[in-house]
Amino acid sequence: MGRIHHLGFTRKSAGRVTAMLLLAVPLAPAETIDRIAVSAGLRVITSSDIDREIRVVAFLAGKPADFSVAARRAAAGRMVEQRLIQRELEVSRYPVPSASEVEPVLEKFKQEHFPTDAAWRSALAENGISEQEVKDEMLWVRTLVFFTDSRFRSGVQVSDEEARDYFEKTVKPAAEAAHPGQPVSLGDYRDRIEETLAGQRVDRELDKWLAEARSRTEIVYHDEAFQ
Repeated sequence: MGRIHHLGFTRKSAGRVTAMLLLAVPLAPAETIDRIAVSAGLRVITSSDIDREIRVVAFLAGKPADFSVAARRAAAGRMVEQRLIQRELEVSRYPVPSASEVEPVLEKFKQEHFPTDAAWRSALAENGISEQEVKDEMLWVRTLVFFTDSRFRSGVQVSDEEARDYFEKTVKPAAEAAHPGQPVSLGDYRDRIEETLAGQRVDRELDKWLAEARSRTEIVYHDEAFQ
């Protein structure tokens, strides 16, 4: 039996000692595998990407994070749209905001919701997110506004007929109900009406563009990542 027998070990006892040694030595934590949840062309979205998106969006909205299957799929859908727009920004070279532009937005958010820096840091820790992740989300929102304005809003025109129709059917009844007996005129609301109608049209154009972008991209959802 060679060296093992000479030291007084049989093969059976050697195996027992090996097992004892393994139990005595702390094992390194098992590495968590981050699953690919969605593939959008050459870009991927992982399970941790989706969970982070949910946490940050909920934090900014002041709501509890929802990790249900439906909520995770909805978040994945938003992230697919983000990847499609990011690709368009890279290809077409649309103007994008700089990271520094979100600093005042972040500071305003902190001042409105957290009395001290310690409270801010504590809230981040409790929600499992970082300040940089909050900045990244704010920058994305600003980037989306830049993209939609550059890509769609410049060509949107609201006609007098459209403005008056919206005023008569929507704004006037609501204003008269809120302020009985007070005169209501289109001129008082025209700017807001035009902004509303233009925004609705931009949203429709964006949805149409996203649908076309999706049709040109191979998008695969991996169901096992949403269980």
